[in-house]
Order: sequence, then C-alpha cells, then structure tokens
Amino acid sequence: MASGIKDRVAIIGMGCTVFGELWNKGPEDLIVEAFEEALADAGIARGHINAAWVGNALDDINIGNSALPLAHALRLKAIPVSRVENMCATGTEALRAATYAVAAGAVDFAVALGVEKLKDTGYGGLPLRTKGLANDLWMPYGSAPGTFAQLAGAYTARHGASSEDLKRAMAHVSWKSHQNGALNAKAHLRKAVDMETILNAPMIANPLGLFDCCGVSDGAACAIVTTPEIAKGLGIANPVTVKAIQLSASHGWEASYHEWDGSSIRNTQEAAKRAYAEAGISAHDLSMTEVHDCFSVTELVTMEDLGLSAEGSAIFDILDGRYDHDGAMPCQTDGGLKCFGHPVGASGLRMAYEVYSQLLGRAGDRQLANVDFGLTHNLGGQPANSVAAVSILGRLN
Repeated sequence: MASGIKDRVAIIGMGCTVFGELWNKGPEDLIVEAFEEALADAGIARGHINAAWVGNALDDINIGNSALPLAHALRLKAIPVSRVENMCATGTEALRAATYAVAAGAVDFAVALGVEKLKDTGYGGLPLRTKGLANDLWMPYGSAPGTFAQLAGAYTARHGASSEDLKRAMAHVSWKSHQNGALNAKAHLRKAVDMETILNAPMIANPLGLFDCCGVSDGAACAIVTTPEIAKGLGIANPVTVKAIQLSASHGWEASYHEWDGSSIRNTQEAAKRAYAEAGISAHDLSMTEVHDCFSVTELVTMEDLGLSAEGSAIFDILDGRYDHDGAMPCQTDGGLKCFGHPVGASGLRMAYEVYSQLLGRAGDRQLANVDFGLTHNLGGQPANSVAAVSILGRLN
C-alpha cells in the first residue's frame, strides 16, 4: 500500500460540547461552542484557518445540504467550506478530509467539525425512513435494534456461545460504559447502573434490552489540524499526530451467498487491517479504544474485528475485565456512544477528542496511566451494509 499519512498531520486543538437533550441550543450554538474550545486550545487566530469541513448526517432541517451554516456560524470569510456525510462515520469523514488537505500540502490549517441536533429531527431524535435501496438495506428488520439483534444470534451460532454468557457480557459492556460516563462532565448519561438493573431491563429486540442500546443526543465536536512542523513552530514540542485514518465501505458483498454468516463486520476488519499497516503498529500496541457501541453486542463483536480479542473469545475477555477502565485495554473511557451520547455527525470527532485528551493527560478522573496509541472506530449503517472508519492517534515519534 501507499506510505499513507502517518505523522504528516498534527492535531493542535480540539473542542467538544456537552452532549444531551439540548433544547435551548441550536446547531449554530453547538458549532460555535466546539470551535471556540478548539481554537483556544490551538492558540491560533481564526484568520489562520484555510479550509473547513462540517460533518452532519441527519439534520437536514437545520443544516441542509451545504456547509454554509458552518461559514455563517464561525464567520469564516472567503475560505472553502464543505459538508460531508457518511452515516455514523460522518465525524471521522470530516477529520479525514481536513487531514488529507494538510497532508497534501494544500492548506496549512484546516478545521473538521461534526454537529447534530437530533432532538429537532423526526420522531424522538430519529429520522423518518425514506424510500430507496440504501435505506431498505440499512434496516432490513424494521429498526436499528432489530437489525443489530441479528448480529447476536449469528455470533452465538458461529461460536457455540451460550445465550446466558452473551447476555452477561453485553450487560458488562453497558455497565462499564455507565461507570465511565459517570466520570465525564460532558456525557449525556452520567449515572452508574448496577448489573441487576441492566440484566432485568425491558427487552427492546431480543436479546437487546433497554441498557444494551445507545440513545440519540445533540452535540458537536471539533478538531484543528496542521503539519507537525508548524505545530512545533507554535511551541508544541511533541504534538498529537494522526497515525492512520482508513475507511471501508460496503457494496453488498457481505451478504453474498456463502460469503458471510452475519457474526462479524467485515468492513471493520478491512479498515482495521489497513489502519494498523498505515500506523506501523499491531492491535496489541494500542493503549485504548473508542469504538462504535451503538448496541452492546456491536462493541463485543468489534473487539474481535479489531483483533483485540481472538475469534470467539470476546465474551470471556469482557467478563474478565480486559476492557474496563482499569483493564489491560480500556475501551470507552468517556462512556462511549452509550453514555457520552450519539449525535451522529459528531461521534467520530468526539471519539478523537477523548483519545486526544488522554494522550495529553487532560482526562481528569478518567485519565489512564500510560497512553501511547489510541484507536477510534465508527460503524455506519448496519452489519450487512456498512461503512467502517478506523483512525489511530499518537504522539510524534
């Protein structure tokens, strides 16, 4: 493969709003809040910015189809602005665009911002379905919980796992996220929940109970990127750099006859494989992960798809505490989609914000002792028709 972008781009500033039901704020308010935190963090002037990308997946009511709302809200004068959308990978798509622009030498400073005001959209924050092939494939079982519940059944069938072990492991995933989210002042859900409450919660789509499902949130997150050389010129001696960003999108091959049994996410596997190669590391060199836990079973399967657990062993690694905050490979230290929240267009950048914070030792009560590399993972769509995004961040070598 090509040499990639390893260490060619530095993140010099990041910002993130509180996520939640933000009835008193519009998307412009969220855009400004996330950007101003990132700009202050970067220590540069607004006029230094050469280009900007905004990621927004579902909020056509407030944002529309262009990036003009970003230019208006941030008073970005006469620079190129673009809107990107790639389902739940939208935030990472915005970061990828800004990163590639800097890596190509086209601009010195670029902004990536993701925003979603889901509480103003559709029913309860979920958009209405429209006709079309992509949407029909997106939710073949009528709803997102119904669709991802099929992943659980396929996983147990492939690996011979008991339904009881699977249920306990999924409950542990959710318990862990609530424990971590309780430490995060910006999280949507900040209440720790005990295991019995999770295990005995109402069923949504068997075997997914209420606490196995993430909700929907309003929020925004932002990154400002430049070259490592410019970052050093700004006085940042050892900046956070992008080691890899890789996407893998479906064209339906997963569901082809005899190609796939529904127990894993092939696009996650492909994106991860390429990301590790681009970063020049293996899965076991990672210090932490932020993954797409839209449902607890998704996180469980993702641990294997990323190569962090051996095939068929994620259930036992989870129950052993491997991915807990004090485990060997902490996952969702900020509470994940489950508890930090899932404003779709912002989620990828929110994950990067947590890794960035951990790398710089700014995570407060959530801070890990040793962080060298952090991985983020998004899964847009559903298991048989997905786009997977994997990024790896670290410090300049």
